[in-house]
Amino acid sequence: MARRLFSRHRTRRRRGWRLLTWPLAAMAGLGLVLLACDWWIDEAAAPFVTDRIDKVPPAEVALVLGTAPYVAGQRRNLYFEYRLDAAAALHKAGKVKYLLVSGDNREREYNEPRAMRDGLIERGVPADAIYRDVAGIRTLDSVLRARDVFAQSRYIVVSQGFHSRRAVWLARAHGIEAFGFDARDVPFEAAPKVWLRQYASAARAVFDVIVGSTASGEGPRVEIGSAPPN
Repeated sequence: MARRLFSRHRTRRRRGWRLLTWPLAAMAGLGLVLLACDWWIDEAAAPFVTDRIDKVPPAEVALVLGTAPYVAGQRRNLYFEYRLDAAAALHKAGKVKYLLVSGDNREREYNEPRAMRDGLIERGVPADAIYRDVAGIRTLDSVLRARDVFAQSRYIVVSQGFHSRRAVWLARAHGIEAFGFDARDVPFEAAPKVWLRQYASAARAVFDVIVGSTASGEGPRVEIGSAPPN
């Protein structure tokens, strides 16, 4: 009797381990995929991205990728501030003539491009050198709309390193001659969610390229340098 009970207990325990093994294996596999996508993008884009302004090739336009001006209610977002610092420095150094700020404006009270434009003007960039793309909801939208709406087949991407590499990789996967200028990064402890989210974003970028995703939103063509700033 005791042997039979022990045998049943051991069988149940084995089944329990089997049930637990599959989810763990799936999670491990997913983690490897995320890491592989991030590594692939980083390695492929690295030759075209720099954090040294003297190494940035000159171009007509820099695409400045948007993010929220504030976090946790009223605290200034360092990602936002550092990107504007880098974009203003790029313009001041004469590396680009115009800045295209691209971000989210799906809600009337939330307008990333307007906040970016205001911040750049505060940093000394002339208003007539700043164009706005209010439909840059995702990175893919920003890089493709810079070409399809704003007539730029070659430009400099401005963002933090992990983001500029992904944007450059996406742009070059679509035949755009893109380079990247890294803004100052933000420590992990200041924004852990952003650091962790980059892996999922990298996998989404690879997926978008594989399936041929297109940019969302349309609009009249605005040729930077010919049309007045919007």
